[in-house]
Amino acid sequence: MTAIVVHGGAGAGEQLSDGCQRAAEAASARLRAGDDGLAAAIAAVLVLEDDERFNAGTGAALGLDGETIEMDAAVMDSRGTLGAVAILRSVKNPILVARDVARTPHCLLAGEGALRFARAMGHAPYDVISDKARREHAEMLAQLSSEEPAMAGVDNDAFARYWNYACSPAFRGRRGRDTVGAVVRDADGHFAVAGSTGGSAPSLLGRVGDTPLIGSGFYAGPHGAVAVTGIGEYIIRHTLASKVYHWIAAGMDLDEALRRGIALVPPDADTGLIAVSKTQSGWCANAATPIAQA
Repeated sequence: MTAIVVHGGAGAGEQLSDGCQRAAEAASARLRAGDDGLAAAIAAVLVLEDDERFNAGTGAALGLDGETIEMDAAVMDSRGTLGAVAILRSVKNPILVARDVARTPHCLLAGEGALRFARAMGHAPYDVISDKARREHAEMLAQLSSEEPAMAGVDNDAFARYWNYACSPAFRGRRGRDTVGAVVRDADGHFAVAGSTGGSAPSLLGRVGDTPLIGSGFYAGPHGAVAVTGIGEYIIRHTLASKVYHWIAAGMDLDEALRRGIALVPPDADTGLIAVSKTQSGWCANAATPIAQA
């Protein structure tokens, strides 16, 4: 039996579940056409990258300077495919660039090198900033100027203290955490995961989260596939995707593994996990998270 689970980002709101459902349907169509799990997972993420309501691709979050967009993406499957990009700019679909990286001798490309590679692979310049991103950026600046933390567990003043953009900070001192992702079990019993994000906001220039880091934001192997969404700094510290995967591989019930994974992060740090195994599929989150299954 095939299985597909798609998420639209921890804390993004369950009202976006229709977008996740369309993504799951796109993945399902690829499986019915005879494509493998990785092609299906990428198809799902493409739908979400093209939907500006999600923080990936067209809807990617603005950096603190109100101009910069830096995106990450990754793909992996149980047949040995692995590719990721980090701090990628001016591309419509980072997930396709990550797919192309998987065909090279490398696993991860970042920054200027990733952008030059994207152009060499035929990915055209794309610099659209969505109205949602501009609106949420203004709201984030207002929050950074208040006493309310813009990122769980972090003093707002830290972003001004370590500011590394070319301009000056526009605040004294919670938006854009919603990564998108998909996990798939195909008809041949192989597993795949794909994820994409427009970055975390607020964040310093050049910040890399969990999405492109194998074992942190994603993992796939012969026993299943796992994708994570949330505040990358908490996820990376636990190499959360790898930990949950290896619990499943050791025979733990999938739902229990997901619950144990969520319990590792602070309850105020919005986090979500989706996974498929040989016999199960499911998700767990500590915040309103759009999800779809097929």
